[in-house]
Amino acid sequence: MKIRTSLKKFAGATFAFAFLALSTSCNDDESTPPMEQQKTIANIVSENADYSLLKAAVTKANLGETLNGTGPFTVFAPNNQAFAASGISQQTINSLSETDLSDILLYHTLGSKVMATNVPAGPNAEVTTVGGDKIYVTKDSRGVFVNGWKVTTADIAASNGVIHSIERVLMPPTQNIVQMAQANPNLTYLVAAVLRASEGSTNVANVLATTNNLTVFAPTNEAFIDAGFPTIASIQSADPATLTSILTYHVIAARAFSSDLSNGQSLNTVNGGTLMVALGSQATVKGNSNSTPSTITSVNMLATNGVVHLIDRVLLP
Repeated sequence: MKIRTSLKKFAGATFAFAFLALSTSCNDDESTPPMEQQKTIANIVSENADYSLLKAAVTKANLGETLNGTGPFTVFAPNNQAFAASGISQQTINSLSETDLSDILLYHTLGSKVMATNVPAGPNAEVTTVGGDKIYVTKDSRGVFVNGWKVTTADIAASNGVIHSIERVLMPPTQNIVQMAQANPNLTYLVAAVLRASEGSTNVANVLATTNNLTVFAPTNEAFIDAGFPTIASIQSADPATLTSILTYHVIAARAFSSDLSNGQSLNTVNGGTLMVALGSQATVKGNSNSTPSTITSVNMLATNGVVHLIDRVLLP
């Protein structure tokens, strides 16, 4: 091993010469091997089999060169299990355009290096992605959450930033709450109820489409049928005021992801009522007049003006 030393001036020339000889006498075979260079974000994704679907998406979106650049970047990276849990397969990736995939991937990317310790506490602090959209981050004793989904492995170091593995694919919102409901075939009864209620004194559809930072517990079609509305026609003939009272009881005037819900929590609705949350083997929410709580069957469906959770019972004030 080469001993690097700065020679000082000493009074004795012989001593100085001997010291210099000692400093250069070690065998070259004992030299310290160079440190392994860190890999870029693109290289880490490319070389890890658990990120093969993310790699396929990056390749089709033509973002490999970007994520191989100087950065720095922060990438919330879904692994293959996260893609599967989000219902996205290789066939799904193949069916999407380069632009669509780019929008999705850039929604996972920040234009700076943010370690887990530097994530804002929130809850649901707004952070702007490289694509210009907002994600909502929370950091607490449980870890880091993005749009309600947990970071499963944090601070994977890269030469051009950092990777945080996350449990779901994050989808940039493109529709408001009403538009999202209209696009979901399992919410046609809810849409009919919103439109019928809007024929009364409160334009419920306009409220749900234009008011920001809302949370809606959205009953499915079967939930309405079980509540005594066997057909769309039965909803269309219902009293608008009654429907308004029921629908506004499903709305919270705040953005509440699943990560914001806690066992025994009381939520205030926009019509002045309260809902009770229970977390056990399943997450449930219960209205004051419900004998049985409603199971939350799907969570964290992000709209441009809030978040939607699907439930299997209509909540009764």
